[in-house]
Formats: sequence, C-alpha cells, structure tokens
Amino acid sequence: MKQWRTIFTLWLAFLVATLSSMALPQDSKPAAPQSGEPSASDAKDSRAGSDYSGMYSFLKEGEFVQVTVEDAGRVTGFISRYGQGESDSGAFLDHFFKMGKLDGDKLSFATQTVHAVWFEFKGTVERGEGKNPGDEAYYVIKGILTENTSDANKKVSSHVQQVVFRMFPQDAAPAPAARD
Repeated sequence: MKQWRTIFTLWLAFLVATLSSMALPQDSKPAAPQSGEPSASDAKDSRAGSDYSGMYSFLKEGEFVQVTVEDAGRVTGFISRYGQGESDSGAFLDHFFKMGKLDGDKLSFATQTVHAVWFEFKGTVERGEGKNPGDEAYYVIKGILTENTSDANKKVSSHVQQVVFRMFPQDAAPAPAARD
C-alpha cells in the first residue's frame, strides 16, 4: 500500500510540473484573441463609446436628447421636446429610439412616432470645445436630422437640417466632508 502512495505522489508531482510548464508563455508575443473574444482595441472602443453616453441639447432651449451607448454599439435613448400641435402645445413629448447604432464615431438613430412626428439622425460624435470630461460640450453630436410629419391623409413631409447637439455638463461630485 505504501508503494502505491509513493507512485501516486510521484505521478501527481509529474502531472503538476507538466501542466505548469505548458501554462507558461513560450515567447513574449501576446496570444491572438479567439474568435468572439474582445481584443484590447475593442475594449478601448467600447469604453470610448460609453463615454459618449449622456444628455445633449436638442433644437430648442429646454429640449434634449438622451443617448446611452450599450454593448456592441447598440444605442438607446430618447428625444424630449416641446409639442407644437394644437392639443400638445407646450407639453413635453418623449420620442424613444426604436433603433440606434454607434460604429466607431458614426451615430445613427430613428425614433418612434409620437403625435404623427418622428426623427431620424445620421452623423458623428466628436470632441467638442469642453476642456475636461464633464464640461459642457466635451462631446458634440454633428450630422443630419430629419423631422418627419404625417398628416391626417398619411402624407409624409420631411424637414432636413444640419445640427450640432452639445453634451450637457455633468454634475460635479460633492466635496468631501471636512474632518476635524
């Protein structure tokens, strides 16, 4: 019985040593990512995309676009704007994104229809004139906004315009409490 323990112990030591040597890198090159695994540049792009998430100005004072960049460039959000019709004049209307995508710095989205109006956007997200993250206009969204309107006869009219939406400033973190 003692002989079997010795053989088993030696075999186990040999197995551990063999597996350990196989796990050590043989050269200094990093292994290429397996298909489906994110690379370091993908992680950087993903992080940069999430930096674009936030609230941006819209067409009029008090209106805004909320943009949230999620995994794989999927974009969710909404446009909050003042109603302009007889029944909704002055009321806030929220147009949620039915489709949104960020590919690098290229942004596109389309909203759901609210009171016969919907929006489509194609453009880019760029660094703005804000000096530090959290400053107003640290990022800006530039591109073509199409406002589509459907009348009672289902006739669609479109208004296309160049736009620049500026990121709202982020609230500063509260100052730490003073210690005695």
